Amino acid sequence: MPKLSDDDKKLLLALAREAIVTYVREGVIPTSELSVPSLRDHYGCFVCIKKDGKLRGCIGNFTSSQPLYQLVREMAVSAATRDPRFYPMTSKDIANFSLEISVLSPLEKITSPEQIIVGTHGIYIEKNVCRGILLPQVATEYGWDRDTFLMQTCVKAGLKPDDWRDGADIYIFSAEVFN
Repeated sequence: MPKLSDDDKKLLLALAREAIVTYVREGVIPTSELSVPSLRDHYGCFVCIKKDGKLRGCIGNFTSSQPLYQLVREMAVSAATRDPRFYPMTSKDIANFSLEISVLSPLEKITSPEQIIVGTHGIYIEKNVCRGILLPQVATEYGWDRDTFLMQTCVKAGLKPDDWRDGADIYIFSAEVFN
């Protein structure tokens, strides 16, 4: 996972905001190139949009074949327009929203739930054709313990809350989160 400077974070937030506003207004994602070395590495990320403190969209990818700054733009537009939980953002929605970006470490399959450190790790669960993810900051925001975090990830995946206990593949990751 890259160590991003404060300037890197500000730039990624600005790029995400610009991508959302430009896409909503013009239907295109900006394509200008950046030469900042730390933002040209290939890392996964999630971009979350909040409006009035409430989630408005959140989409991401664990891996990327493109530089981080390009993935941030793409995920920002996807969070604004393709999160199935919300209607696509319109021009009235772009007047006031906040962003949170999570730059991800690679997924690591674990052999015991005891390896999960609440507040440090996010969880990705797969069982049969179901899969779900919750970012590390979600457990902290809700004050969940490890078991609750696992149960809520299962629920998000469309599984029964205790499905993580038998036959599920559990992965952890960490994230550099900023807003």
